[in-house]
Amino acid sequence: MSVKEIAIKDYTYELPEEKIAKFPLENRALSKLLVYQHDQVSESVFQNIAAYLPAGARLIFNSTKVVCARILFQTSTEKKVEIFMLEPSHGQEMQQAMLQKGTAKWICLVGNMKQFKENFLTKVFAFEGKEYFIKVYKPTPYLDSFKVKLEWSEELTFAEVLSFAGLIPLPPYMKRLPVAEDTSRYQTVYANEEGSVAAPTAGLHFTDELLTSLKANKVDCSNVVLHVGAGTFKPVKAATMVDHQMHAEEIVVEKSLLEDILAKQQPIVVVGTTSFRTMESLFWFGLKLELNGLKSATSLSIAQWDPYELEVPEGFTYLKAFENIVKMLQITNQHQLKGKTQLLVAPGYQVRVAEAIITNFHQPDSTLLLLVAAFVGEANWKKIYDYALSHAFRFLSFGDSSILYRG
Repeated sequence: MSVKEIAIKDYTYELPEEKIAKFPLENRALSKLLVYQHDQVSESVFQNIAAYLPAGARLIFNSTKVVCARILFQTSTEKKVEIFMLEPSHGQEMQQAMLQKGTAKWICLVGNMKQFKENFLTKVFAFEGKEYFIKVYKPTPYLDSFKVKLEWSEELTFAEVLSFAGLIPLPPYMKRLPVAEDTSRYQTVYANEEGSVAAPTAGLHFTDELLTSLKANKVDCSNVVLHVGAGTFKPVKAATMVDHQMHAEEIVVEKSLLEDILAKQQPIVVVGTTSFRTMESLFWFGLKLELNGLKSATSLSIAQWDPYELEVPEGFTYLKAFENIVKMLQITNQHQLKGKTQLLVAPGYQVRVAEAIITNFHQPDSTLLLLVAAFVGEANWKKIYDYALSHAFRFLSFGDSSILYRG
């Protein structure tokens, strides 16, 4: 059976409401840790993660930072309308969009759209002791979302507007409004590059102290950036994967990181599905350069079916792929690779880069669960999730963690 024929109903499980973690633990590192290795399942505590890493491992983190992407507006009849920023329109890079002043156009989700009857809505907010505004014009339908025009006080960047007018975009399944602690807890301690509308939640378990300890024990900790889109919240509604459309997400990877990986050739452990998809996308981009020439492209672009349609030459490894990217960046005088990926990882996918993945427990009927099944093997993901459900593990974004080795 091809990946396109996979039925999502075969990748689901019963998730009781009480298993979903609605709030985080006070100490990030005291989350439970499920360990899957050599076809065996065991458990520990996350602060012991170093004991379960391969010798000489390199950890790959996603250093994207969650923005306060939800803004609540009020209509003249005092009804609430929520504008949830997904991505800037017209393909604008996230970093540029965050620095924009005065006006912008975004692709958004709109909550309570039927109440949006005026031509525009305005929200007033305070910033550094002064009063400012943001205005949203009536949205226009766009695919499964909306396009909106926004205007605000010109002296502020959009990042500043979101910080003071917006709310942290907690996943819908939490069924609650953000509280004060969510501003820091729904953010990794190493978050740096603003642009995500969802946290790379596998990283929420790391503390500054744990990272310092890992580095002291000669574990290389490296960063990539994948700005997480709201597609991560969406369950697969299509009966088979051929009708499911992956959202494109923005990637940034430094040339120096690829050069260091090539020099040291360590076992790679990815922290989260976003880091996994970033590293795998690099493989496919490096392959495209191999097949089409080093000058065939200067920015990364991976479509969801590329891995299942491109032919990989015998003996072609991720090291050769990374070498091709470094050469391309040298030729084009760039110090980082930027682009977008729609990579879909599902059973039938051959993992190219990571030896292990650190990840939380994911929603039923999701592409993240398909990714886990592809990584550990179709028969094994059920054993892992059955164990977690029967051994008091907490699920989803604020839940517990796991380290999974390739099946």
